[in-house]
Amino acid sequence: MDMGIRGKRALVCAASRGLGQGCARALAEAGVDLVMNARGAEALEASAAAIRADFGVAVATVAADITTEEGRAAVLAEAGDVDILVNNAGGPPPGMWTDWDREDFIAALDANMLAPIAMIKALVPGMMERGWGRVVNITSQSVKSPIAILGLSNSARAGLTGYVAGTSRQVAGSGVTINNLLPGIHATDRAVALDTGVAEREGISMEEARAQRCATIPAGRYGTPEEFGAACAFLCSTLAGFIVGQNILLDGGAVNATL
Repeated sequence: MDMGIRGKRALVCAASRGLGQGCARALAEAGVDLVMNARGAEALEASAAAIRADFGVAVATVAADITTEEGRAAVLAEAGDVDILVNNAGGPPPGMWTDWDREDFIAALDANMLAPIAMIKALVPGMMERGWGRVVNITSQSVKSPIAILGLSNSARAGLTGYVAGTSRQVAGSGVTINNLLPGIHATDRAVALDTGVAEREGISMEEARAQRCATIPAGRYGTPEEFGAACAFLCSTLAGFIVGQNILLDGGAVNATL
């Protein structure tokens, strides 16, 4: 399928591995030049080199923490007038409601709500002036179905969801769409961390923890970064211009809801 975005330029945050890398690779396959960001320079450069070799697109890299003001400034300086923004950052640690103080919530809000909002505010005005743009925020299935041990993530990502609901409808008339992708469990480092926590708490093996989680997913398996990336590329395509302010689950059917 021709996505209609060959020659466009995208900024993909937290793109060195996992879901961010899946999105970067899918956009590159569609012919999009990339600015890739991640905190770790070594993994970032390795991922960028593989994408250049596999798809022949131009790839610039910025090793910086997108959740900090200094990191965002460095990334934005390289990004310039990108056509596509994929917001992504690692989620806060799991825990119980009694574990978290104000500082924990502020850190979660900075990383998973305020950082993507800052990127939207920095880049969307230029998209609007040029009459075309795409923003995809990687959030979580927890905004549809809260996960008790991920209360920090539930809170911060729900805040971003509310912001996008209003903002997306204000900019759509200028040819810019903003949507959210809500991953369930995927075969990434985040899944390994969560399964490790379950295994340690319950005294079971990693294989048992994973099987336990798979049993809660109607698809019977974890998602892959490749299929997640394909969904992201579609939302960034010219074919998705009538999709505005939506929260699209990629969870294998784990969230049991009619709407």
